[in-house]
Amino acid sequence: MEESVKQELVQFQEIYNLVVEFFVNYSFQIIGALITLLLGLWVAGKVSNWSLALMQRHNLDVTLSRFIASCVKILIVAMVAIVALGKLGISVTPLIAMIGAVGLGAGLAIQGLLSNYSAGLTIVLTRPYVVGDTIQVQGVSGLVKEVHLSHTLLTNEDGVEISIPNKHVVGEIIHNSHANTLAEVAIDIAYSADPEQASELLKSVLATFGDEICQDPAPQVGIEAFGESGITLGVRVWIPTERYYDLLYRINLALFNALKEAGVEIPFPQREVRLLNTPPAA
Repeated sequence: MEESVKQELVQFQEIYNLVVEFFVNYSFQIIGALITLLLGLWVAGKVSNWSLALMQRHNLDVTLSRFIASCVKILIVAMVAIVALGKLGISVTPLIAMIGAVGLGAGLAIQGLLSNYSAGLTIVLTRPYVVGDTIQVQGVSGLVKEVHLSHTLLTNEDGVEISIPNKHVVGEIIHNSHANTLAEVAIDIAYSADPEQASELLKSVLATFGDEICQDPAPQVGIEAFGESGITLGVRVWIPTERYYDLLYRINLALFNALKEAGVEIPFPQREVRLLNTPPAA
């Protein structure tokens, strides 16, 4: 029992001597590495914040500004880490080679994610749309709420959010109508009515909405087609996307009431059927 205790004490003494020897030999290197690392982190934060403030003063895109500031910070931290490891006497060449190999493998594994980020960077740089625009892409449409490096977030009047990966945006056909959406309404009037008078009446109704609808370009009203039961008047008006259906329903009701009060007939589908007398069968 006493022998085992002595062996444990000897082992503890050896470990203690190793620790003391390590700190005696490498204490200055460790302190220097820690000071270098802490100073580097502080400088990285300051430079990153300064870069972000500089780009914001020049009205650079917010997403791109934050991305560049983050890259600057990561680059400085990586350089400082290499210097700190050198102070500890650790060769960074094998470490850099290992990081490169790991980075290559990770890049292949997350190729889809990286393609989203590269596409997002393209969107930020080329600016095919910005926050507040109304876009239609890949069969979906909505108001641009946020533009991230990985995805674009759309929303509509109902508050539904649509997330589109940026790789499905770049290279596709994008319809950008900015803050408005085009509403097209077709109204039939009888052939006995005056289409010019009816068109002027509809224009005057649209004018009552003032700044609630877009005035540049101005609303358009004219003969769109000649139907079987009447003349089709087409109404084209740009409506703010955020209030599209609210204003569209109000416009439709106002147009209907105006035509009704003016005595303009809105026909319903009619078809004339004639029965021809045929001789009785023998």
